[in-house]
Amino acid sequence: MATLSVALTGNPNTGKSTIFNELTGARQKIGNWPGVTVDKKVGYVRHNDRAISVIDLPGTYSINARSPEEKIVIDYLLEEKPDVVVDVVDASNLSRNLFLTIQFLEYGIPVIIDLNMMDEAKKRGFKINTKILEQQFGMPVVETVGRSRKSIQNLLGVFTDTVMSNYHNSSLIEAHIAKVQELTANNKNKEQVEEEIIALRYALIDQIMAQAVTTTDVGASISEKIDRVFANGFLALPLLLLLIYAVFEITFTWIGQPLADGLDGLIGDDISPWIEDSLVSLGVADWLKSLVVDGVVAGVGSVLTFVPLIFTLFFCLSFLDGTGYMARVAFIMDPIMRRAGLTGKGVMPLIMGFGCGVPAIMGARALDSEKDRMISILITPFLTCGAKLPIMALFAAMFFPDNATNVVFCMYLVGVVMAIIMAKVLNITTFKDEESTFLLELPPYRMPDMKTVLLETWDKGKGYLVKAGTIIFAMSVLIWFLSNYNFDGPTEEMSESFLASIGAAMSTIFAFHGFAAWESGAAIVTGILAKEAVISTMGILYGVADISSDAQDAVDTASQLMGSMGGSFTALSALSFMVFSQLYTPCVTALGTIKKETGKWKWVAFAAIYTFAAAWVVSLLVYQIGSLLGFA
Repeated sequence: MATLSVALTGNPNTGKSTIFNELTGARQKIGNWPGVTVDKKVGYVRHNDRAISVIDLPGTYSINARSPEEKIVIDYLLEEKPDVVVDVVDASNLSRNLFLTIQFLEYGIPVIIDLNMMDEAKKRGFKINTKILEQQFGMPVVETVGRSRKSIQNLLGVFTDTVMSNYHNSSLIEAHIAKVQELTANNKNKEQVEEEIIALRYALIDQIMAQAVTTTDVGASISEKIDRVFANGFLALPLLLLLIYAVFEITFTWIGQPLADGLDGLIGDDISPWIEDSLVSLGVADWLKSLVVDGVVAGVGSVLTFVPLIFTLFFCLSFLDGTGYMARVAFIMDPIMRRAGLTGKGVMPLIMGFGCGVPAIMGARALDSEKDRMISILITPFLTCGAKLPIMALFAAMFFPDNATNVVFCMYLVGVVMAIIMAKVLNITTFKDEESTFLLELPPYRMPDMKTVLLETWDKGKGYLVKAGTIIFAMSVLIWFLSNYNFDGPTEEMSESFLASIGAAMSTIFAFHGFAAWESGAAIVTGILAKEAVISTMGILYGVADISSDAQDAVDTASQLMGSMGGSFTALSALSFMVFSQLYTPCVTALGTIKKETGKWKWVAFAAIYTFAAAWVVSLLVYQIGSLLGFA
C-alpha cells in the first residue's frame, strides 16, 4: 500500500509544530526548501499498518505568495497534491484562523479542519459546535489538544480513515467563491478588488461564527493578567533586559561555558596529547603529526567547544518561544528597531550576537521577511562577541590601565552604533526594493512542550555542527598550512612562513592606521579563523609562550606582552587596532554559518569584504582624527 502523504498547515502559533513533533517524534528529516532558508520538516509514522509521511509546512496567515513562506505553502499544495491537507486552527482564536481556511477552499484545496488547543478555547469561554462547522464548510472537522497522546492517536485514525475526495465545498462556500470570481472578473483597481474580497471573507467568517460558536464571558485570561506586567509600558523593557541577562548567565556562566571549558580541556589536555603520542609511537612524519594535531584536531576542537554554548542558548530561546514570550519581545522592541530599518523580531538575533555570532546569525531565520533576515545576518558581525572580548580587555589593560573598563565599554558601543548605521544603509541601498512587513500575534502564555523544545534545540544545534563545521575544519587546515610552510617547504619559525608573508603584505594597508607591523597583519589573518587567535598569535610572534586568551587574565597577559610588544603600538594606534578588531571580517565559524543560512557564497564574500572595508575606514578615522587632536 502506498505511503499516505499528509501536509500540516495553518497560522503561526496554532500548535502545528507540536502536533508534528508528537506525530513523528525523532523520525524527522530537516532541510531547506529549494532556493530559500526556510526549514523543511518531514517526518514518518505508521498507524494501522499504514506508512504515513507528514510534512510540516511553514506557518502563514495567508497564501497570497508574497513571502517565501506563503509561496512555499501554496506551491506545495497545488503541485505536490498531498493525500490529506490538515489546516491546524487555534480554536481559541477561530475567527482569524478561518481566513486561511477559506483561502484554501477558494483554491479548490479540500482540508481537514483541526480545531487545536480546544482546552484553551474552553478556558476562554468558547463553545464550538463541530457538526455545524462541518455543514458550513463541507469539510471534516476534528478536535485536538496538541500535547495529548490520545488526541494525536485520534488524529492518526482520521488520516487513515478519511477519503478527501468524498468531501466537497458546501453551498455556502460555493456561493462565496462565485462572488470572489465575479469580483476578480471585473476590471477594477487591483487593490480595491483585493480589499473587497477580504471584506467578503470576513463577512463569511462572521456568518459561520454566529452559527457555530457561542461565547461565555469568563473575565480576563491568565495571559492578559501576565501581560499587565510583562507587556506593561513601564516594566516591559527592564524585564526583557533581565530575562536576556538570565539567558546569558545560563549560557555563558552557569551551564554552557562550563561545559565548553570542560570539553576544551578534554580535547586540549587529553585527546590531543593522546593522538600526538599515538602518532609519535607510530613513527609518522612530523608534518603529518602537525597536520593532524594542529590542523585537524584543532579545527574539529574549535567546532566542538562551541557546541555546548549553542545548544544551551538555543534551548533557552526555544523554551522562551514556547511560553509565548518571544512574541512580546518583538512587540516591545518594534518601535525602536524600526528606526534602524528592521522590525521588532530583529532584536533577538542581535542580542544573541553579544554572546556569539553563530547562533545570532542562525537566529535570523525566525524573522518573517527575507530583507530582515539578510540585514540581521550582515550586521551581526559588528557586535562584540565573547571571542572579541579578550582582544579588547588585553589592549585596554596594556595601553589604558586607568580607564580599561570604560575603553572596553566604548568598544561595545562602537559595535552597536556601527550595526545600527549599517542596518540603515543596507535598508536604503542593497535591500531598498524589498518591503518589510510586520504581522504580530500574541499567543497565550503556556508551559512549553518539552519534546518540541528539545527537538528544536537539536535541529538547530545539529545544523551548526554539521554544516558550519565542515568550513571551519577546512579553514583550520588552511591556516595550519600557511603558518607552517613557505616556498622552501616546512619551516620551524612562523616568522618565515606564508602566514608571515601574508601578514607583511596585509600590514602595508595599515600604514596610516598606526599598526603597520607584520605581526599585526598576521594576527589579523589568524583572527579570521577565530577572533581569540589574535591574542595567541601575538603571543607567539612576540616570543611569549603559553599566553592566555581569556579576558579575565588580561592584566597578567598585558604585563607579559608589554615589554616585547609595547614598542609596536602607541595608545592611539592600539585604540585604532581595537576598533579594527571589533568591526572587521567575522570569524570563519560565522562565515560558514552565513553560507548555511543564505545558501550563497556571494553573501559570504560580501560579509567578509564589506565588514573589512568598514573596519578599515573607521579605524583610519580614529587614528587620523586622534593624531590631528594631538593624541599619541
